[in-house]
Amino acid sequence: MSNLDIAVNVLSDKETQLTVKVPVGTIQNKVEGRIRSLAKTAKIDGFRKGKVPVSHIRAQYGAGIQQEVINDVIRDTVFEAIGEQKIRAVGVPNIDDVKLENDFLVYQATVETFPEVELQGVNEIEVERQTASIADEDVDTMIENLQKQRQTFETKDGELADGDEATFDFEGSIDGEKFEGGTAENYRLVIGSGRMIPGFEDGMKGMKAGEEKTIKVTFPEDYQAENLAGKEADFKINVKEVKEAKLPELNDEFFALFGVTEGGLDKLKADVRKNMEREIKNASRNQVKQAAFDALLEKNEFDVPKAMLDQEIDRQRNLMLQRFAQQFGGNANFGADMLPNELFEDQALRAVRLGVLVSQIIESQKLEVDQDRVTAFIAEAAENYEDPAEVIEYYTNDKQQRASVEAVVLEDQVVDYLLSQGKVTDKEVKYQDLLAAAQQAAAM
Repeated sequence: MSNLDIAVNVLSDKETQLTVKVPVGTIQNKVEGRIRSLAKTAKIDGFRKGKVPVSHIRAQYGAGIQQEVINDVIRDTVFEAIGEQKIRAVGVPNIDDVKLENDFLVYQATVETFPEVELQGVNEIEVERQTASIADEDVDTMIENLQKQRQTFETKDGELADGDEATFDFEGSIDGEKFEGGTAENYRLVIGSGRMIPGFEDGMKGMKAGEEKTIKVTFPEDYQAENLAGKEADFKINVKEVKEAKLPELNDEFFALFGVTEGGLDKLKADVRKNMEREIKNASRNQVKQAAFDALLEKNEFDVPKAMLDQEIDRQRNLMLQRFAQQFGGNANFGADMLPNELFEDQALRAVRLGVLVSQIIESQKLEVDQDRVTAFIAEAAENYEDPAEVIEYYTNDKQQRASVEAVVLEDQVVDYLLSQGKVTDKEVKYQDLLAAAQQAAAM
């Protein structure tokens, strides 16, 4: 048991105040120890090193040393006091009202606390679980997409159509006046890609190399450049070259790109179907997890400590900065000041609330990580790699990586609990729709 005298005052469900008393003897002993230590090493004019009188050190430096000791004692004892009172503190304690009183160092520490939440409405949760099956047409479409990823373009004499690539100059104007960003030369565009504003690509269809044309388009009301949003513009277009897409043939050379050396198209289709089925399984898991968590949050609204919210905002901001660095290179001039807190507040609040609720379920239901599921999860993920055994060994033996997998599995176990308590309705959807729903869930 410590020698601290601690009084607890619960200010709210998010904040607790401690009044901590530390015997002055603890302070005095530390002060004297530091004064004597300094006397042995101090270099002061008129004294040889190590021969400075302790009384001289005490007179000249005693007050400063005492303040340093008090700061150190507060730093050490505040967390001791928090632990002794079994307070689930969040963030750094706020220290105030420090004073020496009746042989005690007395201070107050105000700490934000982890929310104590009583789960609501778990058995009232209603979740739609989306599933999909793979049709032969889905496999054919996927293989065609693989071909398109490796397509080439060859010059053609005919008119521009969907899928063709155009090289052209354009010059935009509004009410006869050019505007910034509205002009380009030798611009390359695949018609139907949706890269331009609505109506632009459709207006180019039917044009041929060497042809000029002016088309009218209207910028969307929510266009990022406010000075252009909702306005009608004229674009003068000069098509220089038209190319049509040429898909690679489905031959041994193409099959080899995907590791198929025997079995030809049938083997490629089997591999593609297997990958799509794995995608469906993961997509369905992510979609229903998102739906379950959304339903849980809807039933449980509560305030969270500012420290927890600030920490999550910082985490999300740092992740975005990392993505910027990966996308634009390490020399990209992106700073945290370009990403204000407001950008992340809604998502951060959702993440913090969800974290509290998930922790509550894990604690109340005494959930522990299912190691068999961890092993299966790693094995399934390893199938996407050229050397699955190497991946399995890495995730199994690397403590940090295995811990990350265990966290995902434990979260899945929480979802299983929610689904077992609530009402689940299965809905068959198209393969692409399920993937889109899962991608949207992953972005939350």
